[in-house]
Amino acid sequence: MPTHFENPSFLRDLRRLTPAQVSLFEVRLQQFVADLSDMEEGRLSWFRSALRVKKVKGASGSYEMTWAPDGRATFAWGLQQTPGKRHVVWLRIGSHDILP
Repeated sequence: MPTHFENPSFLRDLRRLTPAQVSLFEVRLQQFVADLSDMEEGRLSWFRSALRVKKVKGASGSYEMTWAPDGRATFAWGLQQTPGKRHVVWLRIGSHDILP
């Protein structure tokens, strides 16, 4: 199971989402974690296409995941906390406007 950390900006953004948006994010988050677990076990090399995970242009080391038509969550890879497990640092969450 991957480990994670939420930056204060991510937590602030998360509090601004509607309950419906949070529900949509939680569904995608379950898929994201499942894919990470499969990557750690060598069953996948990258995320399922529905998550649309890609590098954020103009933000070195940052990635974005699409959780709704205008819903994005940005993250970076952090230092491993548990050997062999990915560590996700959640940066921001919200609409396309959170991107640089």
